[in-house]
Amino acid sequence: MSAAPTTVTLGPDSDLAQVSELAQQLRVDSVRASTAAGSGHPTSSLSAADLMAVLMTRHLRYDWAAPDDPAGDHLIFSKGHASPLLYAMFKAAGAIDDDELMTTYRRFGHRLQGHPTPVLPWVDLATGSLGQGIAYGVGIALAGRDLERQPYRVWVLCGDSEMAEGSVWEALDKAGHHRLTNFVALIDVNRLGQSGPTELEWDTAAYARRVEAFGCRALVVDGHDLAEVDRALTVAADGTAPTVVVARTVKGRGVSEVADKNGWHGKPLPKDMAERAVAELGGVRHLAVHGPKPPAAATTGARAGKAGPVELPRYEVGDEVATRVAFGAALTALGARPEVVALDAEVGNSTHSEDFGEAHPERFFQTYIAEQQMIADAVGMAVRGFRPYATTFAAFLTRAHDFIRMAAVSQITMSLCGTHSGVEIGADGPSQMGVEDLAMMRAVLGSTVLYPSDATSAAALTAAMADIDGISYLRTTRGAYPVLYAADESFPVGGSKTLRRGEHDRVTLVGAGVTLHECLAAAEELAADDIQARVVDLYSVKPVDADTLARAARETGALVVVEDHHPEGGIGEAVLSALAAGGHQPAFAHLAVTDLPGSGTTEELLDAAGISRNHIARAARTLVGR
Repeated sequence: MSAAPTTVTLGPDSDLAQVSELAQQLRVDSVRASTAAGSGHPTSSLSAADLMAVLMTRHLRYDWAAPDDPAGDHLIFSKGHASPLLYAMFKAAGAIDDDELMTTYRRFGHRLQGHPTPVLPWVDLATGSLGQGIAYGVGIALAGRDLERQPYRVWVLCGDSEMAEGSVWEALDKAGHHRLTNFVALIDVNRLGQSGPTELEWDTAAYARRVEAFGCRALVVDGHDLAEVDRALTVAADGTAPTVVVARTVKGRGVSEVADKNGWHGKPLPKDMAERAVAELGGVRHLAVHGPKPPAAATTGARAGKAGPVELPRYEVGDEVATRVAFGAALTALGARPEVVALDAEVGNSTHSEDFGEAHPERFFQTYIAEQQMIADAVGMAVRGFRPYATTFAAFLTRAHDFIRMAAVSQITMSLCGTHSGVEIGADGPSQMGVEDLAMMRAVLGSTVLYPSDATSAAALTAAMADIDGISYLRTTRGAYPVLYAADESFPVGGSKTLRRGEHDRVTLVGAGVTLHECLAAAEELAADDIQARVVDLYSVKPVDADTLARAARETGALVVVEDHHPEGGIGEAVLSALAAGGHQPAFAHLAVTDLPGSGTTEELLDAAGISRNHIARAARTLVGR
């Protein structure tokens, strides 16, 4: 029986020859793991192995046994497909063992997934949609410096292909603007992408010029010269500037059969080639890494304060108040909770998020017209335990949908508010009208979608979002409408309000936001024709109040659902799904925005879209007449 191999431990004082051996171990394990799995991206891992070996041994201040240490550095693999390298690092750090790496990577039901996710305690958030990790890194760096006031640094490994994504440059622009001296990105410039050469190939000078144009410091290095890499990382961590290390590397480095050869992206090496590669790389090693420990954690920060009472605004029934105004007032009141932060995309005077900024400037973040980065900042702050509210026009949140989708993969908790929804906004025209947002947000895994119709419900639901897990979305309206509810009314998530009900109701009108007010007006018109109509305020779109809808279907036999949104994916489909699940088939009419709107008054546009009170009453008469 052979003796167990001796493990050699490397620390911050290890010489670069030893660090070079670690880099080879990371390459070997990347090849072994991907070949064993039958899938993965070994060549993308081989190119960055030297960078990561130097980083984890000498510069990453992190306690692998205590990933929740508040002062520990953060490492984000924006090039999430290089997960074999990341997991090889985890093995070297003793976080996982060789058996887990070799037998569970990319297998069903196991935590070493194809792209890293926070199911692993050493991973902050999911990456894999390229161009996002660097943006998240900026958000975490902002949280560390301005909210937590902790000494940690944020290191982000990027691929050169993803540098074509606009979100990368949004992120670097904000890193430069905020002077995030705790932020370091490393670009693995290995020349080859998925289907051929990258846009700039090995033109590292061009990368450097672009980085510097966005206000960050650029350090160009040979990514395989460990001494050069070590010097660059030392400079990057000097706390004087946000830094991007531009490292020229070779894709497939160390394996002559694939090095700098096109066509090997995302392909594991066949078993026989993998055996030759491991031999060429010097064989399996047993090196462990104990890098620098985190510094002492700070004891001050935004969350150090005690929460005060949240006193929501109160409105009188009948007063005309826009739900966006009530949102801003309620958000400001929530500022009494020290974990609540607010983010704006330069529309705060319209969305009223700037009200929070005036009251709590230390927890208000302006991302300007960069909605993707606004969501990324919110995600980074959520990772660090804060409760972000990110707000812009509903139409512009669609630009950030991939960030929202990936936030759900990361199981992030955050609140979003989309204002100026629907054709109701009037003369600005269709480019400003959010008529797709309900469908977008309903489709997000685990999301909560709320749509208040008056100021009282808007304030209550804004406050409710602060205690909802996952991603919650509040849809608000531009115009001012009468307050319908007394200040002490409750609005449980998943509920609804029935504003008109009688024993002889023959049809139910279902609306939310502006269309609820149109439904109430239509009910008055129908009453003049001796048609009693029930009116339901469906303020919770997801989850939806299936019981109330089913009761309305049984008792009135007919439903008219009206929404200031496209018919696909909105309130109508939510209602139909709920009714179908219960086996209910009432007479049904769905009024929604089906044509391209233009400019006009609110009344003109609601009528042109077929969702005004006259159209609602007409649809109800037709159903009752059947």
